Amino acid sequence: MKKEATFSLDEGGLGSQEKGTGNRAPNMKPGCHYVNAGEDDQMVIVGYRRNMAKYIATCIGYLLTITLLRLFFYWMSHWMLFSSHTECSLPDAEKVLLRDQYGQYFVSTVETITKEGTRVKLKHPKKHYFTKNQDIFNYNAHKDSGLIRYFVCKKIKYIWNSERGEFYPLRGLDEGYRLSYFHNTKGLDQNEHIIRGVLYGRNAIAVHVTPIIVLLCRQLLSPFYIFQLFSMIVWYVDEYNIYASCIFLMTSLSITVTIHQTRKFERALRNTITSKSTTSVCRGDGDFQDVPSEDLVPGDVIEIPRNGCDMQCDAALITGNCIVNESMLTGESVPVTKTSLPNPTGMKEQHDPELNMKNHSRHILFCGTHVIQTRFYGNQKVKAIVLRTGFATSKGDLVRSIMFPKPVDFKFQRHSYYFVMVLAGIAIMGFIYTIILMVRRGDTPKAIIIRSLDLVTIAVPPALPAALAVGVVFSQSRLQDQNVYCISPRGISISGTINTCCFDKTGTLTEDGLDMHGVVKVEKTKFQPIIKDMDTLGSGPFVACMAACHSLTIIDNKLIGDPLDLIMFDATKWDLEEPGPDETRFDMMTPTIVRPKSNAVHNELGTPDVLYGGDVGIVRQFPFSSSLQRMSVITRSLGAKNFDLYVKGSPEMVASLSKSDSIPTDFHQILQSYTQHGYRVIALAWKSLPTKLNYVRVQRITRDQVENELNFLGLLVMENRLKPQSTPVINQLNEANIRTIMVTGDNMLTALSVAKECQMVNTTDRIILVQAYPPHNGQSDVTLEFVYADDGGAKVEEVFTVDNQRIQIDEDNARFNFALTGKTWAVIRQYCPELLNKIVVRGAVFARMAPDQKGQLVEVLQDVGYYVGMCGDGANDCGALKTAHMGISLSEAEASVASPFTSKTPTIECVPKVIKEGRAALVTSFGVFKYMACYSLTQFTSVLILYWLGNNLTDVEFLYIDLILITTFSITFSRTAPYDELVKERPLVSLISPGPILGMVTQMGLVIAAQTFMFFHVKEQPWFVPYQLNDDENYRCDENAAVFLISMYQYIILAVTFSKGAPFRKSIFSNWLFLLNLLGGLCITVWITMHPTDQIANLIELEILPSIKYRAFFIGVAFINFVLSYAIETFVIDNEVVRNKIAASLSRCLPSSNLKYDWIELEFKKDSSWPPVSNQKVDLAEIFQRLESFNQVSSDAEKEKTTLDDVMESDSDESGSETDKGDADAPKETSLKVESSHSNGEVRSSPKDFGKDNGSFIGDDGNINTSL
Repeated sequence: MKKEATFSLDEGGLGSQEKGTGNRAPNMKPGCHYVNAGEDDQMVIVGYRRNMAKYIATCIGYLLTITLLRLFFYWMSHWMLFSSHTECSLPDAEKVLLRDQYGQYFVSTVETITKEGTRVKLKHPKKHYFTKNQDIFNYNAHKDSGLIRYFVCKKIKYIWNSERGEFYPLRGLDEGYRLSYFHNTKGLDQNEHIIRGVLYGRNAIAVHVTPIIVLLCRQLLSPFYIFQLFSMIVWYVDEYNIYASCIFLMTSLSITVTIHQTRKFERALRNTITSKSTTSVCRGDGDFQDVPSEDLVPGDVIEIPRNGCDMQCDAALITGNCIVNESMLTGESVPVTKTSLPNPTGMKEQHDPELNMKNHSRHILFCGTHVIQTRFYGNQKVKAIVLRTGFATSKGDLVRSIMFPKPVDFKFQRHSYYFVMVLAGIAIMGFIYTIILMVRRGDTPKAIIIRSLDLVTIAVPPALPAALAVGVVFSQSRLQDQNVYCISPRGISISGTINTCCFDKTGTLTEDGLDMHGVVKVEKTKFQPIIKDMDTLGSGPFVACMAACHSLTIIDNKLIGDPLDLIMFDATKWDLEEPGPDETRFDMMTPTIVRPKSNAVHNELGTPDVLYGGDVGIVRQFPFSSSLQRMSVITRSLGAKNFDLYVKGSPEMVASLSKSDSIPTDFHQILQSYTQHGYRVIALAWKSLPTKLNYVRVQRITRDQVENELNFLGLLVMENRLKPQSTPVINQLNEANIRTIMVTGDNMLTALSVAKECQMVNTTDRIILVQAYPPHNGQSDVTLEFVYADDGGAKVEEVFTVDNQRIQIDEDNARFNFALTGKTWAVIRQYCPELLNKIVVRGAVFARMAPDQKGQLVEVLQDVGYYVGMCGDGANDCGALKTAHMGISLSEAEASVASPFTSKTPTIECVPKVIKEGRAALVTSFGVFKYMACYSLTQFTSVLILYWLGNNLTDVEFLYIDLILITTFSITFSRTAPYDELVKERPLVSLISPGPILGMVTQMGLVIAAQTFMFFHVKEQPWFVPYQLNDDENYRCDENAAVFLISMYQYIILAVTFSKGAPFRKSIFSNWLFLLNLLGGLCITVWITMHPTDQIANLIELEILPSIKYRAFFIGVAFINFVLSYAIETFVIDNEVVRNKIAASLSRCLPSSNLKYDWIELEFKKDSSWPPVSNQKVDLAEIFQRLESFNQVSSDAEKEKTTLDDVMESDSDESGSETDKGDADAPKETSLKVESSHSNGEVRSSPKDFGKDNGSFIGDDGNINTSL
């Protein structure tokens, strides 16, 4: 029995979701003020005003703490605001505190300026009087419309709106302006430009190279270097001069290297980002002036040079066409055609929509893109209107994402802070222990303070951050050797956690290039047999559509454009001609012309082109839009009396725009027969436009007004072959238990075929197609269907009642995966978002996904606990690439900032490489952290034991341990390369887990046991001489020798024990540098133990033990220590059985520790009735056809006819001069000409001026003139 879902659309319920912006808006708490409310960058804002009493108290606190309080406030600026300011309302605020959704705080100062740019100061008068100074106003001045109150946060300016009572981000012309505004504006005069310049500031994406002195101060004031400075002061006071000097040199070197690398990165970023030029700007009266690009403001009308330029702002193109390269922003180097904004001047308001940066992206020149060439009237200007400047531009937004990256909640990094806090707690206990011990012994206060503080410097390793960074540096270098570049080194370790990887299809899994498999024409509403021989295509609208409906252009005498367009055009055997310099000398619009090569045959026979009629001029282009899934062109064939519209796009979209009586009844069956075998299918359609639709109206019309009531022409079938590397890589990831998901904008059946071909979907798994139907016919119910995508499948609808009861139907509980389209995703996300978690846990193929939906998918996967990687070609995948934990763009543009990783090799082979390097870096970080922590605790133990006697390690002993052993080990330790194989086992992410904790506890237990044993054992020797306290701080004694000698071996043992090999890193023997380091350290240590020379012993201040056998005894104890340490770490801590049992026990004790996707998988196992699928036979083509019918654009012929009539009648009362009003640059005599000319005996049409009477496309009255 057929049922329907009943999802309620009550206010505040599931139907009241946020707008689809690509990211779900954060929650908003009542009573709080927000900026960017409902957007991804939403922040809570609170106003503050200075409180003089609190400010004075804070200054006193600075003095009492010797500026330590000020240093703390430097680290925590919002606490400084709390201590010196009082919370107030936003209209009265002098400073504002902002907190983003990630918990980051930002403090900004509220500035007040006049509209002329004069900075003013708001004063709170004690009495009601005004001062004589003109730059001081009473406190209610914020209500003065002549003043501008603003603050800057994350490089964005926020303006106070007194009417709305809130701060809002300063916008350009990208919101709230209708298209007609841009065509009617004449530019800004000088006064308007000055006023807007004050408001918007300079048009510059300022990436400054920080001065060395500023970087030096920042480094020195960081907690890490403050602690090092504190340690060096303690050591110098205690006369540990050698060690303190070495640390000073190391610190200086580290700071120097850090400053050098920081400035190198800033210079590289500045050189990549910063750009300036001279721009020609219209000053309102038609006079163009050359001004620096930094002076541009929104509203300026600028000229785009004919020879191209680098865009310094976001601008809407209002006249002419541009060929641009957007690789800087997207990583995609294929030239893109930008056309002028539709001109709805004179039309009704419903045909004059507001500018939308997303929907009108093909008419917008984005900052950072390179304009290759322009085309317009012969000697007229290609003009654009500045929309956004500076950091508000698309390029500025990308730069801000680099400067203010989204914080990654990486467990290892977060837990490392906890461990440092634990070490600090241990240091405090040692501090107390030392004070008590030395007070009881009667030491001087100076000695007590120095020894206690010295112990703190030992327990917390100052070199820990630097040691952790070394492994990432090595991984980054290895990736660069493999042509993988990383702009976020921290992301390398995070990539080692990836357990799910999403892939785009076209250009990523499959080849960029396509092979023409054939064409399937429609004649008399029936599909004809496929034509594979392109020479037999013949002529007609189908071939004309193939030849004209594209965005190809000629650059340097070479045809350039989208690979699909190139394949399609080459198959027609037609020629393309664009106007060159000689053709642009006259006041006329010269179109791109396509003509059959067979015309040459007719020309040789003396047949005029005008009689043959094969030439087609492309008059207007509506570029391809991924959201609309189509492109179209308006053309005029030579000798024709009207314009034609040709459309190509996804079969489903083109079919929805076509007349139903032109679509074959077996459309979906034929489409399925090709797509299910992996072919890429493009549909073509055509429409003849009314004869009274003249050129001026063609230039003003919008695509929605003409892209309807089309005649369906047929299908282009192209073969999109898998890259040979795709299947092996997918198999490698599957064997490593890493989920692989396809997310593509292509057809569902094509995506399923490719997913099966590359083995992304297991052959034994069932594919369940999810279909969601939105409410219709006045109902408020949402219908969900689940249907098997294979031939043996069937479907039944899942039903949700008002009280959330679900009808359950028994089914076979075999392993299954979901597949769904972008339309279904949008319906589920809007009406029942709680189902998305279930969908993504078993989702395998997501087809027809829009760019923002790809980012949404990645976010939902992250929400359920997956660590997500995304690999795409960088064009439509930028949002997902930036959102994922590991985003890899397959781009040749190394400077692209579209994703954290960029591979110059355009195959997915880079994915396992990055994951393996990430796993190696993560395991290395774990090993280095445990090693550095245990090194500190080992030395801490040695010092505590010796403190019991009033003894300590000597300066040279410290120096040998810290520099000769620890520093070299921590560097060479990290050099081990990743393991060759990508295994199922995943490295640990959390330091607070049984493995690392038990590992460090057991190792420290062995360290303490060995040192304690040797400390007491040496006292039992007959030659033992007890240590005597002395004022010379001579620590040379048998106890000191015993503790020092055994501890030296322990540092080497810990390095070997924590240097993990397989399955994430290669064997220790592959790292020859580390191996030599170990052997060198071991040899020196054995030499110092067995037979040190007197000079060495005196240098180290080491007491040589008299018994050679007893010295050898140290080596024996060290060997036993090594065997136990290595055995426990390898066979107990790293044992998979032990780990699984501990994890299972923790899972039972702490069930909340399970990840969300584990709970969902558990639900699948428990609830065998979901998803509900029955065994009824179903036709997939019928399913797709029904889904399209719910989303199909209305094709009411009378309604569309009226709309087109409105367009044509909009100028009916206008005189011929209205042509000039529509476009200020349009010539008065002729606008478009194609004439016949004789060249070398060849007769052809060409864009050259033979006069108005020789074949003008458009006459003086704006109508088409076909006489020749």
